[in-house]
Amino acid sequence: MVVLVGMGERMSERFLPIYLLALGGGALAIGILNGLQNLLNAVYSYPGGWIAERVGAKRALLLFNALAIAGYTAAIVAPSWPVVIGASVLFLSWSALSLPATMQIVARALPPTQRTMGVSMHSLVRRIPMALGPLAGGALIAGFGEVRGVRLAFGGALAMALVAIVVQQRWIDDDAPLAGAVRPPAHPLALWRSFRPELRSLLVSDVLIRFCEQIPNAFVVVWCMKSIASPISAWQFGVLTAIEMATAALCYVPVAALADRGEKKPFVLLTFVFFTLFPLALGGAQSFAWLVPVFVLRGLKEFGEPTRKALILDLAPADRRAAAFGLYYLIRDTIVSIAALGGAFLWQVSPATNLGTAVACGAAGTLWFAARGRSDRP
Repeated sequence: MVVLVGMGERMSERFLPIYLLALGGGALAIGILNGLQNLLNAVYSYPGGWIAERVGAKRALLLFNALAIAGYTAAIVAPSWPVVIGASVLFLSWSALSLPATMQIVARALPPTQRTMGVSMHSLVRRIPMALGPLAGGALIAGFGEVRGVRLAFGGALAMALVAIVVQQRWIDDDAPLAGAVRPPAHPLALWRSFRPELRSLLVSDVLIRFCEQIPNAFVVVWCMKSIASPISAWQFGVLTAIEMATAALCYVPVAALADRGEKKPFVLLTFVFFTLFPLALGGAQSFAWLVPVFVLRGLKEFGEPTRKALILDLAPADRRAAAFGLYYLIRDTIVSIAALGGAFLWQVSPATNLGTAVACGAAGTLWFAARGRSDRP
């Protein structure tokens, strides 16, 4: 399921900024898309967890797939940048909505001493479409142009989402709650009050680190393909993305094995350092040869990401993990969506201003977690 839906999603998602430019949108349109994506990740996260606990992961995933299919259909039928941004409300929904349900499955299936490995294996599988999707999307753009190529990518995403519905409904166990089962609290404030101080400290540092990531995020492809001294092609950007995902994949299993045996904090802290270094290194890369090690560094920022997700599950209330996971992302991404939109204005000032601000936010988040972050031993 993750490979099918993720492959379709990544064939087009990485090239949406270029697509918007080709359809007549400008830097502000890219900023709106990036800010909207972060806001949707936030808005969808808590309902995604709440729905999964109300009706079960299997039924919830069916609904989430249907929303994505509706978005792809709208984007194919009406290729204009306002419609694409509007349709993104639907086709960008799947990742945010499905993540709490997926984490609930992992937490239910594995004991705490294997939870980081379980989250890492999910992350490893996700990197397969993250690596191959941009390559396929880049090939479509190279063969059919920026507009037609992305529309074909939307069509492929729609077809894979339909196949994924068949797969998930056949092989995922039915986990609908029994009649009379205790329901999760509908009001997020009640759930927020149950958050431990350690989880709240992690949230503060995570917000700052995501500022570092999202301020330049939508403009990374623009920097590589339009701004540097020796611009690269869409295919080369796909290669760089594959390098990033391969680097991340090589980290997951050994890091998970170590993190499950002891403290998770050092692995999360090192991950925050890699987040901070990426925009700094990107600003100095002016050719494909220099971008290769920079994207290796970008892959290393996934070094402890499964560990961070496992830490959220460890610190969340044991009987409300899916809803708590969703609420954590709701708070984080709502705040970060402001930074993502602000990145467009910073880019209009200058790319150096955009990247420099990102580095400053990353340094602040890293220092906060170094001073205040905590983790439980399993």
